Amino acid sequence: MHAWPASEVPALPGKGRDLQIHDTATQGTVTLDPGPVARLYVCGITPYDATHIGHAATYNAFDLVQRVWLDNKRQVHYVQNVTDVDDPLLERALRDGHDWTELAERETALFREDMTALRMLPPQHYIGAVEAIPGIVPLVERLRDAGAAYELDGDIYFSVESDPHFGGVSNLDAQAMRLLSAERGGDPDRPGKKNPLDPMLWMAARPGDPSWDGASLGRGRPGWHIECVAIALEHLGMGFDIQGGGSDLAFPHHEMGASHAHTLTGEFPMAKAYVHAGMVALHGEKMSKSKGNLVFVSALRRAGVDPAAIRLALLAHHYRADWEWTDAVLAEAEARLARWRAAVSRPDGVPADALVEEVREALANDLDAPAALAAVDRWVEAQLASDETDETAPGLVSRTVDALLGVAL
Repeated sequence: MHAWPASEVPALPGKGRDLQIHDTATQGTVTLDPGPVARLYVCGITPYDATHIGHAATYNAFDLVQRVWLDNKRQVHYVQNVTDVDDPLLERALRDGHDWTELAERETALFREDMTALRMLPPQHYIGAVEAIPGIVPLVERLRDAGAAYELDGDIYFSVESDPHFGGVSNLDAQAMRLLSAERGGDPDRPGKKNPLDPMLWMAARPGDPSWDGASLGRGRPGWHIECVAIALEHLGMGFDIQGGGSDLAFPHHEMGASHAHTLTGEFPMAKAYVHAGMVALHGEKMSKSKGNLVFVSALRRAGVDPAAIRLALLAHHYRADWEWTDAVLAEAEARLARWRAAVSRPDGVPADALVEEVREALANDLDAPAALAAVDRWVEAQLASDETDETAPGLVSRTVDALLGVAL
């Protein structure tokens, strides 16, 4: 599966700072020192509907991670998956009378268009669950053969008790885990499971559902968590720098995936930092496909909204914060974009060397994009009121905003 085209990232004078970022597992800030190649895995979409603002906010956070690393003269090895076979996708296709593969392809293509418009840097490996199945099957067989997985009516489940580190990503108690498991795709109440939290690794073929050859597992399809583990281990290996996604993935998805990887490899941890973006609400409720309270990036673009303004609206909120999308949020972003463009359109102006360092410092400090925007705002205010004649300043500000914030002025 192919990703989307990369926009050029301008080079800035000097060098950026090491990234300090909040790690869900340790519940504190860690300073990452990836070496010359930083490794990033971000969980992708289940493509049964278009990209909404909540998705965009998550991918914007990890786009900033890449930009900080690139500014620090590191290469970035970025991997993202697409869950292109799963119950929600099949259910939506059946409801609307569509072929599930066509639905997945159409919505994945639209996601690529939205990411391109928002100038999100693409992954080097963009892998669908379906194309990963040949690598998933042997991992499930290994877990089963090692006694870390068991069969229940043809389905294969992972035993969470096989990983002594289980629970260390989300830091939740058993009761909270059980509630979230039921809400987020698990089946804690299924009779016969060794532990209610045990997640499915391989679902035996059901009538009318797609299925694949699972070798000794029989025909079926993979569970959600093992999909990402197989892709991450193949392309990044253990101990990669950041496992990322929305905060609703901390449990069960990232918790279960980490336990799969620990058990398969005997190594710990799967990722040096588990980084989670906050949720975006609309009309007081978390924006989600199941609730249907969505603002789609593609709809905003069709309505003539500049993607740069959408991106500024996202950047105005700290990535870990939960916040609400409103017309006022977008209007403020559009006004900010107009001010910034007016400021950099002048042929000269206020020196900007200090601004570059302010933006770098803000982003290196747990991706504090609101502080970075405030720094640019101060330069813009001074620029619009000044008669200074540094002819390099507007260009330097444009390149800084482009390289570090992904906004083209």
